[in-house]
Amino acid sequence: MKILEAKFVQGFIRMCNDGWEQGWHERNGGNLSYRIKPEEIEKIKDSLAADGEWKPIGTSVPAIAGEYFMVTGSGKYFRNVILDPEENICIIELDKEGENYRICWGLSNGGRPTSELPSHLMNHEVKKAASGGTHRVIYHAHTTNVIALTFVLPLKDEVFTRELWEMATECPVVFPSGIGVVDWMVPGGRDIAIATSELMKQYDVAVWAHHGMFCSGEDFDLTFGLMHTVEKSAEILVKMLSMRPDKLQTITPQNFRDLAVDFHVELPEKFLYEK
Repeated sequence: MKILEAKFVQGFIRMCNDGWEQGWHERNGGNLSYRIKPEEIEKIKDSLAADGEWKPIGTSVPAIAGEYFMVTGSGKYFRNVILDPEENICIIELDKEGENYRICWGLSNGGRPTSELPSHLMNHEVKKAASGGTHRVIYHAHTTNVIALTFVLPLKDEVFTRELWEMATECPVVFPSGIGVVDWMVPGGRDIAIATSELMKQYDVAVWAHHGMFCSGEDFDLTFGLMHTVEKSAEILVKMLSMRPDKLQTITPQNFRDLAVDFHVELPEKFLYEK
């Protein structure tokens, strides 16, 4: 099978374009990675190069050693992925120690995987363990309204989760475990990767203050839908705050408890505090 005909590759390309059309990927902003299933690799194995130069990841991820990933390229524009996938994205293989990678396909005019590869791979390792192996997508985008809120809300998990839960009834159903928040840090390095992966042990969403959002999910639809839901909730909150600083009515802690019963989700009590 040709690589561009593979279903997971088409899904990856579509998600890149969907994010661009939402306005979340100005210039070369944002990145996406997918942990490829063994049976998917088998179908395209003959089209993958096996003689690429091994390069250091910048961290160690032994729990996903030897696996293959599709990732966006560093400095590449999401808007160009659908136009020329082979130039803007790539498939990489990790070595048996989980310390180095090599490019097996893509980035046809040169380049390297996203500069935030350490964050992606450390989070893949964490989410693989936390989900029993079902999570395969890590997505980072510059979501406008979430970024705006990081300037006016306390940078606390409890505050962001509760405020965004209150904006739309579906929110506690879509992200019942809540949202983690990372204080501003220099992107692309090991420190922010460690901080994010710690949060991802309990959440599927991490907000990077003044920068954007990180989401994890089982497939492209669920991960994009998670990002979209959080950002839409943030948009509602921004609009509400622009009209008045307080709420005349809202969803109460007991309302959330009732919702949890009917929708069969567990909502941590730490988010159901009295204001």
